[in-house]
Amino acid sequence: MLTRRAILAGMAAAMAAGPVAAAAGLQLLMVRRRGCVYCAQWDREIAPVYARHPEGRAAPLLMVDRDGPWPDGLVLARRPWLTPTFILLQGGVEQVRVEGYPGRERFFGVLRDMLAAAG
Repeated sequence: MLTRRAILAGMAAAMAAGPVAAAAGLQLLMVRRRGCVYCAQWDREIAPVYARHPEGRAAPLLMVDRDGPWPDGLVLARRPWLTPTFILLQGGVEQVRVEGYPGRERFFGVLRDMLAAAG
């Protein structure tokens, strides 16, 4: 079972690695908010296995709260309002965006399509 402590530790690690990973290439930004049931569902279903999937290794995860604070240097097409929103970044610049959680069965396929669209 994924605990709050494990999620927070993962978020802290992702935030710490954020600028380095963004400078090196692709990164998946997950915009979430407290109380979001779909974010909690993603935490249960995808978070424990994300880094083990090829797509997860290709785009390390960075999580931010919808209300901030936001990492410096992000270039987004528009501010996300729906949670969760998944934004594929390259060098901190938005490439592709998906709003909403597509579910356990479709998430990695959608991420694969995002990676392909970003080239």
